[in-house]
Amino acid sequence: MNILAISGSLRAASTNTSLLRAIANLAPSEVTVKLYDGLDDLPHFSPERDTDQAPEAVKSLRTQLREADAVIVCTPEYIHGMPGVLKNMLDWIASSGEFVHKPTGIISAGPSDTGGMRAHAALSHTLDVLMAITPGKASLIVPFVKQRLAANDQLTDPVLAQELQDVLSVLAKLVEQQKQAA
Repeated sequence: MNILAISGSLRAASTNTSLLRAIANLAPSEVTVKLYDGLDDLPHFSPERDTDQAPEAVKSLRTQLREADAVIVCTPEYIHGMPGVLKNMLDWIASSGEFVHKPTGIISAGPSDTGGMRAHAALSHTLDVLMAITPGKASLIVPFVKQRLAANDQLTDPVLAQELQDVLSVLAKLVEQQKQAA
């Protein structure tokens, strides 16, 4: 199973990106987690640019999403919402439909006790509009993330490690169900 992991943060030292790397380290051998690294390359969305001649960065994103069996999006919270760069990425996908029926895990992580719950709600709503399959058991809000994650992408909290493994497990089961139904 192939999972595309998307961080909503551009920061080099992002705890959300680090959390996705930790998920990749937790993944069983039959699961490959690939970190999407093109968020900063996407131009501002405009319907006039969304043609057969879409920018290469957009084409690459769409291809990676199509090739993924599942997606995990991990976002910080900026001004009580998801970061603009993440929303911009999702805007590029609205017309092409790569999230339609795609098993998708939603994680928000933040330094406070809310764990980015408002960004989580906004992301969840947008993915629902895009018709992604977002099972509740593949949805996670991670408060106090800096205290639960070491600088080397290693989790320091065994409860969080189990919760992340549960997200992977739920997505794997959903992908398998979809394959059997096809």
